[in-house]
Amino acid sequence: MILQALYQHYHDLLELGEISPPGWGESKVSYAIDLDDEGNIVQVLSLKVANETDRKPVPRPQILRVPMPVKRTSKPIANFLCDGAAYILGVDIEENSSKTAERFRLCKELHLSLLLDVDSPSAKAVVAFFEQWNPASDHPQVADHLEELMDGSNIVLYYMGRPVHSDAAVKAAWQSHYDGGGEGAVLPCLITGKDAPVALTHPSIKGVRDAQSSGAALVSFNAPSFCSYEREQNANAPMSDYAAFAYTTALNHLLSDRERVSVIGDTTIVCWAAGGDKAYQDMGMMSMMADTNDKLSDQDLMAIMKSLANGIPIVWDETTLDPENRFYVLGLAPNAARLSVRFFLQNNFGDFIKNALKHQERLEIDRPSFDKNETISLWKLLNETVNQKSKDKSAKPQLAGDMLRAILTDGYYPATLLNGCMLRIRAEQNISRGKAAIIKAYYLQNENQGCPKEVLTVSLNRESTHTPYVLGRLFSVLENIQLSAIQGINTTIKDRYFNSAAATPAVIFPLLVNLAQKHLRKLETGRRIYFEKQMGELMQLLTEEYPTRLSLPEQGAFQLGYYHQTQMRYKKKEDVINE
Repeated sequence: MILQALYQHYHDLLELGEISPPGWGESKVSYAIDLDDEGNIVQVLSLKVANETDRKPVPRPQILRVPMPVKRTSKPIANFLCDGAAYILGVDIEENSSKTAERFRLCKELHLSLLLDVDSPSAKAVVAFFEQWNPASDHPQVADHLEELMDGSNIVLYYMGRPVHSDAAVKAAWQSHYDGGGEGAVLPCLITGKDAPVALTHPSIKGVRDAQSSGAALVSFNAPSFCSYEREQNANAPMSDYAAFAYTTALNHLLSDRERVSVIGDTTIVCWAAGGDKAYQDMGMMSMMADTNDKLSDQDLMAIMKSLANGIPIVWDETTLDPENRFYVLGLAPNAARLSVRFFLQNNFGDFIKNALKHQERLEIDRPSFDKNETISLWKLLNETVNQKSKDKSAKPQLAGDMLRAILTDGYYPATLLNGCMLRIRAEQNISRGKAAIIKAYYLQNENQGCPKEVLTVSLNRESTHTPYVLGRLFSVLENIQLSAIQGINTTIKDRYFNSAAATPAVIFPLLVNLAQKHLRKLETGRRIYFEKQMGELMQLLTEEYPTRLSLPEQGAFQLGYYHQTQMRYKKKEDVINE
């Protein structure tokens, strides 16, 4: 299903004119060698450009459409009209000159075989260059840029200031050579269903975080144990050259658009819609991650999501977003020279948005006045499970992938999310908005785990008699009494007793209540009466003695009670009355 979806996406992009036709691909190119009619080097041109949007613009290679690069292994293979200095010029930083000489020989043979009979000035110039070029020569233009040319960058050949690969006759010669490839046996293609020569190796996939920079394989068989029926290499999963080119080109195109690629944990995520319109990608990624940009505010994002979730088409970024349009999400992780598929999800665009909206609604909880964000992004949610004082501040890779899958499929949240959150609460004795939201959302989605819905509310539930929840509220009141009685205190009861109060209330609460009575004596009459009334109301809600021990779901209710009660301290009086 993955390859068929990418294959179709290739044709969508081809129809839009945004992607390379068969036999052509995109490569990062840094330099051009300009030739004259006799094949002499006129000049070496830098093709690097600086991105003006960067804080410190640094010249970077251009991405150009060139003849399809080959997939290299340990065996040297030359590319046509775009390659490194070792192939084009026969110079390299390696000490093994025999390897460099072999690379230049292969490059020379390829270009002479393809261009020798082509009637074109640019083709004749390239032929003349390879026939007369001596890698040992000390050409002034090459000598001046030798160190730059040998830094591993790609070089293209120009003729009289224009790229040779743009010449019509040269393009025709390359296309004829490319179309005549295909060395594998003729078998039914798994993607198209048509009989065609099998592509024994597929083009590399580039752009996946932490995968090999030279590229990795999505489909690969390189050992006898992976093969069957005496088929070698990718004949075990037969695909035609055209199908292999199409799906890899589409995936490389998606990965090269860094503005529309997200990375969570070790998973690189791309998404696309049927038809190839980028507006779906932008809206889909913002909805999945709950992460807005300059184009959209949190309020506008939520309004658009609600409309799409209800099946109402929306015009955004000059595009009509259709909730019924097919949408795909692919997560890839590095695995040596290959890629692992973390997940592949497909559904109607509106259904994905509906699931993401349900996730945000489960996360909704009272927020501090300083927190202006209506939504909680996936990044912030995962950060709540990470020790912010550690060197590595990234969430566990498996958790990140599992969490995104749960959001998009409206499935159960992974237990590792709650466990990671609880560990941070115990270590920090602090419940942030994100941590409280995780507890609430987890028990709302993963039902029947011992945490009643009456405590899984956005704001304080004054009517709840659930003992752990009431104890959490009581702990917040006791802390507030201490803070009021001892101004500027550095260490509160939360710092010393929060974890033990949440786990073994029967041991801790008698001590805390007794301590609160001493603190109340230090307060003025009005303030003392206010707190005594609060304590009395909460004591009446306790329908049983302090529990000896609280389970994990009960501790979650305790923490939510503490959070809700604490947020009430900072609400305006009129807001409290209106609740």
